Amino acid sequence: MKFTPCADLCTKDGTHCQGCGRSHQEIADTKKLIASIVEFIKVQGYDNSDEFINMVSKKVRKKLVKTS
Repeated sequence: MKFTPCADLCTKDGTHCQGCGRSHQEIADTKKLIASIVEFIKVQGYDNSDEFINMVSKKVRKKLVKTS
């Protein structure tokens, strides 16, 4: 499956968004994941959130390569 980012044409009817084609469950789970990361940054009080986000991105890519 290929990820399709939001196209700002969101729909709520049916099982999938007509704008991006992702399931409403996938969209909800992604929002929860992002909210969790934002909350973690706030709790830690990071002033350099961009550096943390970039580190997380690199770590995720590295782990995906290892499991492929």
